[in-house]
Amino acid sequence: MEVLKRIVQGALDALRPPPDLPPSVWAERSVYVPVGNAIPGLINFENAPYQRQPLDMTADPDCRRITLMWGAQVGKTMLMLCGQGYRIAQDATSQMMMQPSQGDLQTWLETKFNPLVDANTSLQSKMAKPRGRDGVNNQLMKSYPGGFIMFSWAGSPRTMRGRSAPFIVCDEVDGYVRTSEGHPVSLLWKRAATFRDRRKLLESSTPTVKGASYIESSFQAGDQRYFHVPCPHCGALQRLVWSRVDWQKDEAGRSLPETAGYVCGECGSKWTDSERVWAIRRAEAHGGGWVAEQPFHGHASYHLSELYSCMTTLGDIVQSFLDAKAVNDLQTFVNTSLAETWEEEGDSVDAAMLIARAEDFPSPVPGGVGVLTAGIDMQEDRLEVEIVGWGLGEESWSVDYRVLWGSPLEPDVWQDLDDLLGETWAHETGAQLGISAACLDTGGSTTQAAYDYVKKRRSSRLFAIKGVGGWDRPVVSAPSRKRSGYRARKIDLFTVGTDEAKLIVMRRFQQTAEGPGFCHIPKSREAEWFAQATAETLRRRYVKGFPILEWHKTRDRNEALDCRVYAFAALKITQPNIKRALERLISADEEEGPASDPVAPKPSRRRRGVKLPKASAGDEGHSPRKRGRRVAGAKARAKRRG
Repeated sequence: MEVLKRIVQGALDALRPPPDLPPSVWAERSVYVPVGNAIPGLINFENAPYQRQPLDMTADPDCRRITLMWGAQVGKTMLMLCGQGYRIAQDATSQMMMQPSQGDLQTWLETKFNPLVDANTSLQSKMAKPRGRDGVNNQLMKSYPGGFIMFSWAGSPRTMRGRSAPFIVCDEVDGYVRTSEGHPVSLLWKRAATFRDRRKLLESSTPTVKGASYIESSFQAGDQRYFHVPCPHCGALQRLVWSRVDWQKDEAGRSLPETAGYVCGECGSKWTDSERVWAIRRAEAHGGGWVAEQPFHGHASYHLSELYSCMTTLGDIVQSFLDAKAVNDLQTFVNTSLAETWEEEGDSVDAAMLIARAEDFPSPVPGGVGVLTAGIDMQEDRLEVEIVGWGLGEESWSVDYRVLWGSPLEPDVWQDLDDLLGETWAHETGAQLGISAACLDTGGSTTQAAYDYVKKRRSSRLFAIKGVGGWDRPVVSAPSRKRSGYRARKIDLFTVGTDEAKLIVMRRFQQTAEGPGFCHIPKSREAEWFAQATAETLRRRYVKGFPILEWHKTRDRNEALDCRVYAFAALKITQPNIKRALERLISADEEEGPASDPVAPKPSRRRRGVKLPKASAGDEGHSPRKRGRRVAGAKARAKRRG
């Protein structure tokens, strides 16, 4: 009878719903940290009070997304594990877990998830047995009463197809590689749309490079919460920031990390490590804790650096900084310790700097210019063109910039381009200088229209180009033949190595000393041009541990930069003798009189650059002499046949 009573009681206990507990309370009552961690045993958030709120937000019905832009040694992995365990033992819910790669997933299972389950009987008793009949338990899926947890990695879109769950955890999202189908996090999020208000996303990562960091973008899209702590001396609440970490140096100038302390931003007192830990643990009791800088609209985002770790001393953090600095790898310290994005120095240009050194040109084309080239960028509703003058050592002057409005699918904008490329500009010597070469970008949705335009002007120095990324490419490569329409004449298409070309252009924009490579810009240029010309910056990201440099936009429009690259490509394609061109301009000036003489004749057609002709149907690219020979030949053949 007693045995039967225990069986019935056990059955009733199994049917009884678990108490309604917040995830943080459940974790402190139920989750044992496995042996091998810093503090094994029943979890205690007193050592990391900043974990409570983000963990509880995973069960908040008003919150659909939680973003953790956190550094190292602050417990973000344990927070995610507690969120997953809560949905296994306390609030049974199906869920998905994603890691950057299959190897990362395997490591996480073997060193994080499986040891946690093995150390906690409340979780272990719920999981299906491996090779059992009561559910699934393998490397891709584990089931439990009321749900399952499925595992995937970002590098394989197949692992995400056909899968859906209301609770999604994505770890180290800045290591995800965007696939042809889209960003892996977005794909998982869309597949959870069927759960509507029940779906939740918990994503975490240390950030990478500014402008290319997914976790930074996600953090900024949320309400941007920072953890505030009280000063042990004056009580002022504040965020912990690296700039207020202070340490001493010895007589020889060597840093002494063991002397590191934190300087209060209010009273200037220097905290010891024990005082810093006290401030973190007692933050909420003294009115501190998480403070959002933006309104909450269902997306809670949190930033936390290693300065908040109660398991790490300030001396250890300073030593990490000094070690990274010694090997020229400060990016790792900034990303992993400070949880901040890294911005490459030296390969971005400040628009304000360019504006400050803009100058007045003595004439539309200053005396140092020997030839003009044009770079043409094609958009869906316009063409943008920069006319660049080139001098010795590729010193350059931005002579003109035009926007020609109109769809490339209509003839009007191409006629406007004809007129522009046929213009001349007054040189300081009094000569009229025309465009000697131009490059037209053929990329985008109107490629055929660009091909047709170039095809009809094969006798001019107008070149069709296509930008191609990659650091193993020269600025301009040998052309390939492309067919312009069905059974139409082929055109030469030059490929432009945009990565290398942009690097050259950007570094020349940075140059402050006049001479070879220096870029002159007129004061009359509009501010938008400066913003567009500096709209990209060089970033480093890591693919399987290897650094890759990539150009990233810092704003939507960058046409001015593209036009400068294409004008530079035109110079490289034609390789003009600038020294001889300058000598001709000077000699013409000396022979014909001073530049101010209004009757001074224009230089020859050859010196001014070739005006782009309007070809008539059937005679594109043929000279009058060749047409005459063809006509005479045809008459002779007709006479012989007669």
